[in-house]
Amino acid sequence: MSLNWIDPSEYSFNSFLLLERFQIRLMLNWGGWGNDKELWRRSMCIALNANPVVKWYFIQRCPECADIVEELTKDGQPTVDAVRIREAEVYALQSVEDFTIYTTPARMAEQCDFVRGWNKQRLFELADFRGKTVLDVGAGSGRLTFAAAEKAEWVYASEPVGTLREFMRDRVTTEGIKNVRITDGFITELPFPDDTFDIVMAGHVIGDDYDAEIAELTRVCKPDGWIIDCPGDSEHDMKANDELIARGFEALYYHGSFGFDVYCYRKRIAKQNH
Repeated sequence: MSLNWIDPSEYSFNSFLLLERFQIRLMLNWGGWGNDKELWRRSMCIALNANPVVKWYFIQRCPECADIVEELTKDGQPTVDAVRIREAEVYALQSVEDFTIYTTPARMAEQCDFVRGWNKQRLFELADFRGKTVLDVGAGSGRLTFAAAEKAEWVYASEPVGTLREFMRDRVTTEGIKNVRITDGFITELPFPDDTFDIVMAGHVIGDDYDAEIAELTRVCKPDGWIIDCPGDSEHDMKANDELIARGFEALYYHGSFGFDVYCYRKRIAKQNH
């Protein structure tokens, strides 16, 4: 399903020069997020052969995928048909529209439904943030981070995409925010000691490997702390996440700003030997 976050024709194919290694690896291994993998392969073949700098960057930045890049482009002949090249570029950009919009974080507040339709009071209803030390995992452009910073003592934003980290750092500097720190980190490899945070929160990052991800969130959460999943409002109905509920999370429902069902989740963390 398309997220409808971008008009890909507004983006240069050179936007892919801002992708992280893990993003390149995911895109190439999955063949984009769409169902027509053959169309994706044909489009990437044309686009990469027409943009040798992007091809070079993919190979250098993500050497474990060099064979995939070479395989994608080996049978393609360079084309001088500018219209055909642009169609291929646009399709490739659309195929990973989340990664594409992450190259322009300032647009997310206007174009991403989970940001522009969200009311920060929904976060404050899930836990008491006053005086707390908080971690935002997969912080993105800082939707949860900057809301929590209004009440928490400290907020740490862990985000593996460099353009998003830089966007948050710029906002911290521009607005003179003193209680936010930005760091790199994946949900399964958080760069913090055990039992560090009163609240560990996320929005759209739990779900690839529930057990491993929740185990890592639990590791850095203090005993009797909270893990929160607060995805933001959507232009589509959400369904209750049975995987989270089965793992002890409480589901909290509200009718979203776009008129669709929204679910948030929270879990109080009890730890043995404390």
